[in-house]
Amino acid sequence: MTLLLAPMEGLLDHLLRDVLTRAGGIDRCVSEFIRVTGTLLPERVFLRIVPELRQGGRTRAGVPVRPQLLGSDPVCLAENAARLAGLGPEGIDLNFGCPAKVVNRHGGGAALLQDPELLTRIVGAVRHAVPATLPVTAKMRLGFDDATRAVECAQALVAGGASELVVHARTRADGYRPPAYWERIAEIRQAVAVPVVANGEIWTAADAARCREVSGCEALMLGRGMVADPGLALAIAAPGQARLGWAGVQPLLREFWLGVEQHIDARHRAGRIKQWLHYLRRCHPEAEAAHAEVRTINDPRELAARLFSGFPPAAAS
Repeated sequence: MTLLLAPMEGLLDHLLRDVLTRAGGIDRCVSEFIRVTGTLLPERVFLRIVPELRQGGRTRAGVPVRPQLLGSDPVCLAENAARLAGLGPEGIDLNFGCPAKVVNRHGGGAALLQDPELLTRIVGAVRHAVPATLPVTAKMRLGFDDATRAVECAQALVAGGASELVVHARTRADGYRPPAYWERIAEIRQAVAVPVVANGEIWTAADAARCREVSGCEALMLGRGMVADPGLALAIAAPGQARLGWAGVQPLLREFWLGVEQHIDARHRAGRIKQWLHYLRRCHPEAEAAHAEVRTINDPRELAARLFSGFPPAAAS
């Protein structure tokens, strides 16, 4: 079984990837999308969004990170993919699933699922622009307004040269509302000859087991569930292992905060830690109390003093 960490724009950036992969159980990450809108991006843009490219394309825990491109112009995407390939990523992923209105309005993300022929041209252009040894993969939803063309879209991506598909088991219209329609992933898996990864509504190890049974997929992608429970991947990969409790989350929060202090502008630091605490509340009652303690604090120094005062001392470096 392979477990992937999902791209989540505005949340799961390199800082959170770093600490979540150190929690264990994740085999590969996909970065938040790099938007391509008609220009050849300088290398610094790729390195800003995926700084792991400076260290062999891996997080500090050694987990590979596959950068993701988002756009709708095959030629421009191919040119950017070629430049990105020169930075030595483990692979390149293409976004055909983003449901954001601002992205869809410009013909990107899930909006592309309305044009299977264009899907094939985009993937084909990128596939031909990068070395044959470099995997080109794709992430899709079941469709835009409905799932009637889900299999057709998956086949179009594979026809273009995608070597793996991640399928978020909802349409753009579904957004993130439960349920996820894992049975539709099974239809796609049976219709294509490449590995298919199931994604959507996997919050617990029990969810993962049911998703694998219904979808038939051995590989899963974890998103919000892993953010809410950093021990989820280990719980899935090693059934019966003790759950990662609040004591195990505290060092991860400390490490995350150190990264935030180093890389995030001071006026945004409090928001980043409160954002993660908001997700952690789902699985950890202690996070609810911590979030309430710092909810109205925006000064980074005051927030850190209040939040970490009850934590055990940091380990000596």
